[in-house]
Amino acid sequence: MRYHNITKDDMLNGDGLRVVLWVAGCEHCCEGCQNPMTWDPDGGLLFDETAKAELWNQLKKPYIEGITFSGGDPFHRANREEIRLLATEIKKTFPDKTIWLYTGDVWENIVNHPLLNYIDVLVDGEFIQDKRDVTLLWKGSSNQRVIDVQATLAQDNKQIPILYCNDYDDIPMGRETVGTHMSNKTSVHADVAYLPKKNACDA
Repeated sequence: MRYHNITKDDMLNGDGLRVVLWVAGCEHCCEGCQNPMTWDPDGGLLFDETAKAELWNQLKKPYIEGITFSGGDPFHRANREEIRLLATEIKKTFPDKTIWLYTGDVWENIVNHPLLNYIDVLVDGEFIQDKRDVTLLWKGSSNQRVIDVQATLAQDNKQIPILYCNDYDDIPMGRETVGTHMSNKTSVHADVAYLPKKNACDA
């Protein structure tokens, strides 16, 4: 697996302050993508023990909520197995940290992949230029979904994603709740209309 960057104290790619691993390799090649340099799976740097140690040093910090895998696409065939192994080790070593993952694929296509057993929140779907909305939290276009993975996998029909924290579609950027843990969230089915509630996600 190869990667382009490790971002520290990131507030834009998931709940709370996070460390972000930007992997190389993406076959979606979305028009308007802000990271086209990450499309080539042979680009960037080899993910080695030094890079892993950099992630671990960040995850050890008590104020870091967790890690986000982005890119590129962590579900690219060049990445998915190493990401699965990495996520497995992170869950074992840092059980209180959350794992977020961004992919251009859609939930319905990857629902049975074993990597999802270690992911807390998945942002799915290609970036669509015509649906771009800079006010959306944690995603770039309105077709994308912020999915509570473990809640979805726990239900009988795993094909219907449960959205994380009422999806945030109507909440503008800048209202992130740094330090909001998964235990404080509210989830709803993706096919159920959102009715605003006062909870930890309504900062």
